[in-house]
Amino acid sequence: QVQLVESGGGLVQAGGSLRLSCAASGRTFSSYALAWFRQAPGKEREFVAGFTWNGGDTRYTDSVKGRFTISTVNAWNSVSLQMDSLKPEDTAVYYCAAKGTNLKYIYWGQGTQVTVSS
Repeated sequence: QVQLVESGGGLVQAGGSLRLSCAASGRTFSSYALAWFRQAPGKEREFVAGFTWNGGDTRYTDSVKGRFTISTVNAWNSVSLQMDSLKPEDTAVYYCAAKGTNLKYIYWGQGTQVTVSS
């Protein structure tokens, strides 16, 4: 059974930093198949950061470009998200996701809460 476990969320003041980590188990994933999404209260889940299909580049939603950095911890089953210059609008539950063989994100973690106070 595939499991994705996020860690590192918490409460931080605006301008602060947090580092999220995700560890996958149950099958072997290229770390480039992992990505981060978030869901704020009353909003739909949105893509935050991930990799291109071959891992050659990273992708970010516009609102986090220059502030967030996704990276692999090793080649398999782990990814992190460094979040700097956090803003109150970054407050959300952050989810780690992994692609299935159809290259769609079908595996999801339980999420970790990130709260940024103003």
